[in-house]
Amino acid sequence: MTTSLLYCADPLRAGRAARVDPVFAEEAAQAGAYGVTRALLDHDALLAGDLTRALARVERGSGPYWYRGWMMPATVYGTLERALAERGCALLTGAADFRRGHELPGWYEEFAALTPATRWLPRPPGTPPTRDELAALAAPLGSGPGIVKDYVKSRKHEWDEACFVPELTDTARLSAVVDRFFALQDDTLAGGVVLRAYEPFAADGEARVWWVDGVPVLTTAHPDTPDRRPAPETAAVGTAVRALGSRFVTTDLALREDGVWRVVEVGDGQVSGLPTGTDATPLFAALAAG
Repeated sequence: MTTSLLYCADPLRAGRAARVDPVFAEEAAQAGAYGVTRALLDHDALLAGDLTRALARVERGSGPYWYRGWMMPATVYGTLERALAERGCALLTGAADFRRGHELPGWYEEFAALTPATRWLPRPPGTPPTRDELAALAAPLGSGPGIVKDYVKSRKHEWDEACFVPELTDTARLSAVVDRFFALQDDTLAGGVVLRAYEPFAADGEARVWWVDGVPVLTTAHPDTPDRRPAPETAAVGTAVRALGSRFVTTDLALREDGVWRVVEVGDGQVSGLPTGTDATPLFAALAAG
């Protein structure tokens, strides 16, 4: 059966004029070179719970899909998987694998030796932990600086106010950063609060490695630093990727100042961004194989 890609549709174009969201148009054109058929998903309708409208442009029985589009909560992805199954379709990354690759608690165990020490606490949006809860969460990380994030995202562009903590044992400062992080994330907070030990990295930027079935098929720049693309060592990372078991993931790697490659982040490949202008044909060749 033909492998297809499920892209987010342009929210400003509907009906017969529907097209791939312009953010993904360049890569969709590259995918087409491998005979990969495409269908369109109304991402806004999916988030709103309107599955009929969300999947209006997906033909019944149209085969297995890789999703390529905007992030969504793991619960919503599960809803999408079930709705496609009811239409005789399927997602090649199941909901359990999506959560495992997309949310830090799902991938941390396999990558613990390759990534900064981390602790997390489930929490709903709008209810940051108390100072006592944060002190207990930070204690296993010891003294030194740390990073605040949720299960998926940080606020690194608000570094001093909502991301970086100069000293994790300074509970008052830690609490202030976490409170600000929760305020900025608001109802988009994913899963809870995450504390990570801070590790200083070289100024060479991050590399994003794209893995399909445990094989590194493409290495790109990180979208935040498209002008920098270091060449990381991936042998140990590949062992962890294969242990994780998710078919399509990305790993963001950076060189620590002591010369050791470290995993900064793991992500589900379906919702990981490609830098503009990237020749991603090796990736789509691998995805086309299904």
